[in-house]
Formats: sequence, structure tokens, C-alpha cells
Amino acid sequence: MRDPGLTEFAKANRKQMSEPAMRMWLQLRAKRFEGIKFYREKVIGAYIADFAANEPKLVIEIDGDTHDADDQADLVRTRYLESRGYRVKRYSNVDVMQNLEGVLMHLTSVVAAMRPPLPTLSPQGERAK
Repeated sequence: MRDPGLTEFAKANRKQMSEPAMRMWLQLRAKRFEGIKFYREKVIGAYIADFAANEPKLVIEIDGDTHDADDQADLVRTRYLESRGYRVKRYSNVDVMQNLEGVLMHLTSVVAAMRPPLPTLSPQGERAK
């Protein structure tokens, strides 16, 4: 069962997104990743993910620039999300603001690797065994 306080906190966060988070959200909301629906400020267990998709199970975090990449809290959070089956990708505000296309290209390759391969067809149009 979800913590109602956490859900209300997530709703409030949606109204005050940082500029880097807003830039990312505009790309995710524009369905740049075909067939994937992202949610912002999604409650997952005891945590709120910046952006999350249920299929494939992917979390995208936009971290502040003063945020230490090796921060213990992030490590605990990432391990928790991974234990729930999510793949977690983190980008800094600077990455998003100065190299958004590079971040999106990286995410495209991450998403492609997470999707199951399409069945191959023989030259006769039959599925290969």
C-alpha cells in the first residue's frame, strides 16, 4: 500500500520541476521513445523516481550538480529500485542542459538493449527456429 504522504509529496514535486527535469519531461512526454509511457515523480515503494516507465522497467533520475555521484543515499535508492526490477539511469543537470541530444541518444541505446529481440524470419518469410 502506498504512503499517502509520499504520494502527496510527489504531486507537489510535479508542480515545481527544475529546468533540466522539465526539458527531459518534454522529450519523454513527446513519445520520443515509441511505445513507452513515462510517468514523472512516480512513487515506487518508499521512493519517488523523477521519471519511470513500467515497460520496460526504467527509471531516469536527474541529479543536481552539487550531488555527489557516489552519494550513499543514491546507492541505496538505486539498489532498492533495481531489486524491484528497474534499470536506473542517472544524468546530471549539466548533462541535460548542455548535452540533451547526447543524453537522449544514450537512453535510446539503453531502451533498445532492454527490449526483447524481434523474431527473425527466413528468406521464405517463416520464423527461424
